[in-house]
Amino acid sequence: MSTFVLPPGREAPAPPEHRGLARDGVRLLAVRPGSLTHARFPDLPDLLDPGDLVVVNTSATLPARLDARRADGQLVPLHVSTPLDDGSWVVEVRRPGNDGPETGLEPGTELALPGGVRLRLRTGFPDPARPSRLWEARPEPAVALVPYLAEHGQPVRYGYLSAPVRLDEAQNVYATEPGSAENASAGRPFTDRLLVRLVARGIPVVPLVLHAGVSSPELHEPPAPERYRVPEVTARLVTATRAAGQRVVAVGTTVTRALETVTGDDGVTRPGQGWTDLVLGPDRPARAVTGLVTGLHAPEASHLLLLEAVAGPDLVAAAYRAAVSGGYLWHEYGDSMLFLP
Repeated sequence: MSTFVLPPGREAPAPPEHRGLARDGVRLLAVRPGSLTHARFPDLPDLLDPGDLVVVNTSATLPARLDARRADGQLVPLHVSTPLDDGSWVVEVRRPGNDGPETGLEPGTELALPGGVRLRLRTGFPDPARPSRLWEARPEPAVALVPYLAEHGQPVRYGYLSAPVRLDEAQNVYATEPGSAENASAGRPFTDRLLVRLVARGIPVVPLVLHAGVSSPELHEPPAPERYRVPEVTARLVTATRAAGQRVVAVGTTVTRALETVTGDDGVTRPGQGWTDLVLGPDRPARAVTGLVTGLHAPEASHLLLLEAVAGPDLVAAAYRAAVSGGYLWHEYGDSMLFLP
């Protein structure tokens, strides 16, 4: 996996609008074999060809951070990753001050949540026998998660952010279906105007849904199982685009994970929905995705393996060397990369 050292002060501390930029005013490093181009995000349509296909994740971000009170009275952040079909939640309990995940908890631990709800930790997730960062937990009384979070929650945030962000600042402009604990942030620089310019250039934009859970910037774990849905029209156009020799450009690792989940050994992408535990890497390269729009990930993050599964380790390593030397900003409100074959 690509390794690099992230210099101090290179984590974007706030959305670009707080830094005097437009939403799409971030930098874009376009990376091809033998070519690195320093551009701006509005240049994206000109870097693609008519007939290429752009695939976006229309999952909308939930205000998935709650203030929870432990039995000792200490107030701690709780990140709600996803609801399960039986009404329980997958959660991450953070240490006081949001200083990383709390990994010393035991089954049966209870937390008091806003609105008179109590949450009992039951088993580890996804492996019940190995509780670590994520827990399956039961709210009592049972509550509908989306309206509950709308009333009591805030957007998930980590220590590198200088201040809380509003929910609308954590949303992509094309987000329609609430369900993600964290923003599918590769798509955040898109604007309405940029989407129109793509279509006008002959580059269709098609949707899928993958509800992203909470990541682990401290522990660099692979992603946990996530719920997805790839519609028939998207699957059909992905297969047709590949057959025509054009590029399938995924906007983010969530789109890549969903598309690769429904693409077989034969290279055909089929519609599907459910839960995916797919982890891309050297043993499972990409079959459907040939181009990738992505944010900049932390050193040793598991997402780097997914980038390598699409673009190859040499190209990813070259891109990150250029980003480090070029002063790019990291994380969900930072700059972007475009990997092309």
